[in-house]
Amino acid sequence: MASPSDRKPSGPVSVWQALRGLFVYVDRALRLTWSTQRSLTLVFAGMSVASGLLPAAVAYVGKLIVDGVVLAAETGLQDDVNTALFWLGVEAVLAGLLLGTRRGLSVCQQLLRALLSQRVNVMILEKALTLHVAQYEDAELYDQMTRARREASSRPLSLVKRSFAMAQNTLSLVTYGGLLIAFSGWAVLILVLAAIPAFLAETRFAREAFRLFRWRTPETRVRAYLEAVIARDDYVKEVKLFGIGPLLLERYSDIFRSLYAEDRDLTLRRGIWGYLLNLLSTFAFYGAYAWIVWETIHGNITLGDMTMYLVVFRQGQNSVSQILADVGGMYEDNLYLSNLYEYLETPTLDSSGGGLAGPDRRDGIRFENVSFRYPGDERAVLEHIDLHIRPGGKLALVGANGSGKTTLIKLLAGLYSPDSGRVLVDGLDVREWNTSALHRKLAVIFQDFVKYQFIVGENVGVGDIEAMNDEAQWALASEKGMALPFVETMPAGFHTQLGRWFPGGRELSIGQWQKVALSRAFMRDAADILVLDEPTAAMDAEAEAQIFERVRAVAEDQIAILISHRFSTVRMADDIVVLDKGRVVEQGTHDELMACDGVYAKLFALQAQGYQ
Repeated sequence: MASPSDRKPSGPVSVWQALRGLFVYVDRALRLTWSTQRSLTLVFAGMSVASGLLPAAVAYVGKLIVDGVVLAAETGLQDDVNTALFWLGVEAVLAGLLLGTRRGLSVCQQLLRALLSQRVNVMILEKALTLHVAQYEDAELYDQMTRARREASSRPLSLVKRSFAMAQNTLSLVTYGGLLIAFSGWAVLILVLAAIPAFLAETRFAREAFRLFRWRTPETRVRAYLEAVIARDDYVKEVKLFGIGPLLLERYSDIFRSLYAEDRDLTLRRGIWGYLLNLLSTFAFYGAYAWIVWETIHGNITLGDMTMYLVVFRQGQNSVSQILADVGGMYEDNLYLSNLYEYLETPTLDSSGGGLAGPDRRDGIRFENVSFRYPGDERAVLEHIDLHIRPGGKLALVGANGSGKTTLIKLLAGLYSPDSGRVLVDGLDVREWNTSALHRKLAVIFQDFVKYQFIVGENVGVGDIEAMNDEAQWALASEKGMALPFVETMPAGFHTQLGRWFPGGRELSIGQWQKVALSRAFMRDAADILVLDEPTAAMDAEAEAQIFERVRAVAEDQIAILISHRFSTVRMADDIVVLDKGRVVEQGTHDELMACDGVYAKLFALQAQGYQ
């Protein structure tokens, strides 16, 4: 987490720095907008051009109206009256067109905002799907993703909008300047110079605001987490029971107060300097106003000229201010878009190979001298593991929490790569397998399985995405996982909504959720390897025994790997491996390990005492 000194801007931004950073991502933003909706982008560009040209035309026609009215009042001729009325009609048409283009720009922006927001969010989520599991344990990557999602979905359109607006205001300024230069070139120079100080100040504050946004991402994520703990159903029981709600709310408020203090300081400084520097533009306008009035009083310009020059100077001043504001805004948008592309360009730790099948299906699974430690950890989770599981073999892994049992399964599934040694499936190193092909060979239920807020059938069906909507397969898998009896009692059967997040949802007991998760593993009936990581921890002993009898029956030809702390079921395995501090300390059948009177026998005896 950044210290306050880290949050301070490194110094003022020069004009050259601002301009250099101005167009870094403009090209990408334009291409992204174009590829999202070409017709809307073209309409947006066309209306921006029209909006840039029409105001000067309205101002010039206004001059003709005033001069025409003065002339008609002096001569009283009907032709002069008709001329004044004609120019009035022209101005009405131009005003209608200007109103239409501005309304059209607003409509285009709203539609493009929705489309671009969806497109960018999909890009962010698509990138998330390509990231390696190890990258999800990197706090900095979470910060990148959070920054990208918070602002980047709106920034591409903002950058494109500002680019078009700058072109629009530049066209307006050129036409205003062409009219104003007939009065005086000095007026044009005053017009430009008076807006520059406010631009420099805004650019400086935009950079400082971006630094605050970037550095305090961790605090923002903590606030979001605390909000979830207070408000979500899966936390509410402990929050209520332990009475920690006020403590969490106070931490939530403390973070807000810290962030608000920084925001308040920046907002006040930005507001005060913005006011003072915009006063300069106001004084410049009234100085020009007095000059134009003076020239009119002395007969150097007509009343119509005075009206036009006042409108042109005011509009020109607005255009210059808007151009410089757009430049500052584009600079700011580029800063925020750097978050998006920094995240999207994060290298993916893809260890997927090209292998679709191993050279020897009769070899099963091998761990050869495998060692592994999680990124950032000093202690190895696994050290020098050697195991061989033949096709159809039933292996049980036992050991204390943290002994490396689940980590073995993660290495087998290719979710991590060993630091040394090899994991082979059918004679092929896991790192050489195509990830999708390897995962099709596995049916896994982890102890921290996901409770999807879907209907029952989809909760089961996600186990095999290709058969996710196959109701017959739902029923077959649920029967194997022993979930079918209670599913059939539900109001809509497999179409009953689970969880409390959505209307009509029903919550299950943890034991029922485990049976749904177990059924999910059985959806993948073509898998060669069935892995059950603490699949029955919340079930009673009778249900657990039935589950493992069922597993032996339905997985007769599959490799089955069981992780469990209940020795009554572990003893059913053909081979039992005891892990301690990441090493294999014992291996054999139940009877062999009991005869050794080692770690396994002691653990079995301790558990047996609990049932006496």
